[in-house]
Amino acid sequence: MGFDKLAAEIGEVAVLTRSLLAFEKCDAIDRIHVVTSEERFEWVRAQAAAHQVLKLDQLVAGGAERYLSVKNGLDVLSDSAELVAVHDAARPLVTPVAISRCVDEANRSGASALAHRVTDTLKRATQQGQVIDSVSRENLWAMETPQVFDIALLRRAYARILESGEVVTDEVSAVQALGEPVRLVENDSPNPKITVPADIQLAEAMVGQI
Repeated sequence: MGFDKLAAEIGEVAVLTRSLLAFEKCDAIDRIHVVTSEERFEWVRAQAAAHQVLKLDQLVAGGAERYLSVKNGLDVLSDSAELVAVHDAARPLVTPVAISRCVDEANRSGASALAHRVTDTLKRATQQGQVIDSVSRENLWAMETPQVFDIALLRRAYARILESGEVVTDEVSAVQALGEPVRLVENDSPNPKITVPADIQLAEAMVGQI
């Protein structure tokens, strides 16, 4: 990005703060833990205070990789907690309704993830961009967050990942490695991940339409 994307503003509200507010407004969420670099701690506290994010509980130092950051977050959760929702704060347009639907599904099945169906035509190509063949999009889904799990299940999954040394890019992959099922919750609202500068403009336009 060339700048801190979590501090970038969409409609005069920072990306990270929009994610915090979605969880603050969701009745299914009791406490919020933010896993980030220690250099961001004071800024996150200031954002939470300014926008009345009352559910913010702890700030936790992140790890070198996403899965290590999630493990650090799991380590501080209360023993009385039953479910954990893992969300990438770079998806600031997630809605409280979508979060609740994921929590409801995880309550039923133990593991859920927000996702949307792949609708684009897909092609496989060489590293040079030469098209090789087409890829069927039937039953293909693009993963989003939050991903919500029974805490004991996710802890077992991460214990296995850490023991094996395998690197996973999301929590669903960690749970899949145990052979446990994960149910997808179809999202009908925009939930893009802020990755490149143009995504800020896209999110701005989406906020204006919602």
